[in-house]
Amino acid sequence: MTAPFPAESAAAQADPFPRTEFGRSGDGLAVACVADTAFAMLPARDGRHYLATAWRISRPLTEWRRSDFYGHSGELADEAAFRTRVLENAEHQRERKMLGRVEQHSRARTPWGASQGATVYAEGITAHSTAGHGGFKLSAERNRKVHPMLRATGGWYEEDAAWAIVAITFPQLFTSFERRCAERTIKAPEH
Repeated sequence: MTAPFPAESAAAQADPFPRTEFGRSGDGLAVACVADTAFAMLPARDGRHYLATAWRISRPLTEWRRSDFYGHSGELADEAAFRTRVLENAEHQRERKMLGRVEQHSRARTPWGASQGATVYAEGITAHSTAGHGGFKLSAERNRKVHPMLRATGGWYEEDAAWAIVAITFPQLFTSFERRCAERTIKAPEH
């Protein structure tokens, strides 16, 4: 089953909705593809299932195998939950594309080591990736907009939890999915 915007139509070329397809793999698994991201509902112990991911599987869905998947993205209750997660990812990818974030080469120094790449969300808001960690760097002007109780001296916000402060301060720069994740992260008790 293909998404409402088939790749061959002129509307599809103009619409940012990523190509989304559902099917069964060669070994009978529920699988899906959203643009270049592949998903599978894999069995786990005790009748449970989990969402597995992969990147750029070039064969048709019917030729995919369990061994093609390497990412683990949490438990799934059933195929309806699988479908919901895949469609949520499609919406996330569509919104992210519309935000116009810019990827760029970076060797900036961060609290986590040398940046290996950066994503500019807006002027003064840049996410850095390093070999082991990463996070956001806000300019002094942008950092002043963060609530004083949440503001990080120096404008660095690490990717595990503090990134959510950036997302709730500048929600217009994040997808609906990212905002929901940020809200959960902010509300989660510290461990």
